[in-house]
Amino acid sequence: MQGELLALRPGVQLQVCHRGGSAPAVVYLHGGLGNRFNLRAQYEFALAQGWEAIAYDLAGHGQSSPYPRYSLGRHCRDLTRLLDRFQIARPILFAHSYGVPLALEWCQRHPVVGLVLVAGGTHDLAPWWEVPLIQSLAWGGRHLFRWEPLQRLVTQSISRLDHPTIQQFMAESPIPVDAAPYKSLQIFWGYHFFAQRQTWQLDIPALVISGGRDPTFTRAMGDALTQHFAPGQHLHLPEAGHLIMAEYPERINHALADFRQRCAVPAKDTPVPNG
Repeated sequence: MQGELLALRPGVQLQVCHRGGSAPAVVYLHGGLGNRFNLRAQYEFALAQGWEAIAYDLAGHGQSSPYPRYSLGRHCRDLTRLLDRFQIARPILFAHSYGVPLALEWCQRHPVVGLVLVAGGTHDLAPWWEVPLIQSLAWGGRHLFRWEPLQRLVTQSISRLDHPTIQQFMAESPIPVDAAPYKSLQIFWGYHFFAQRQTWQLDIPALVISGGRDPTFTRAMGDALTQHFAPGQHLHLPEAGHLIMAEYPERINHALADFRQRCAVPAKDTPVPNG
């Protein structure tokens, strides 16, 4: 998953892994403080099935360049440029955590075959403790994560540290010690997808996935999100934490394969919802 650094526009370079294959392509969007390796198990599964797939570092994360200012609009525009580069139309978006708002915003203006939304929602994205914590880390506290035991402690609080795939996850996706990823999180504080979309519903297949041990995205939040899609399906794994795709890769990959099979039929373009 080394990929390549692509210049999409002046000042913006994204580290991108892409492999051609059958349509619909699956596009993987990682969450805040993450990188493309967060979704390694799902990206490699897609390649093994012969699907076209893309996984990349969002601006300000991993090996991609930062933005001078962050917004979901900028992330959406660069996702559009990236898919245009590879001539990908009507993908399946597989999004984790803060990648979910990006997927939801992007599909308002672009047709997609379906959405897989993992451990992320439309509002109430930042628990009460997140804002002061992230601010303290941005001001310098992030350097404490150079101490590996602290990395392990944080991972244990949101996931199943004893699962073998989590060890690889930690090695490839340590909590960052540079400032850009923390700055980028501020665009999600106070974010509410439905503020201007009170009656929003999308006639598009969606698979919502949640974990019972996830402190940030509950089963009730997953149920509520699923109701906004027709058809919508909610897969809840009671023993999973926030890193559900690394904790239960086989379960998630099997669900993704079933979902893609149901979606991969000729269909008209997805309508842009009103509201």
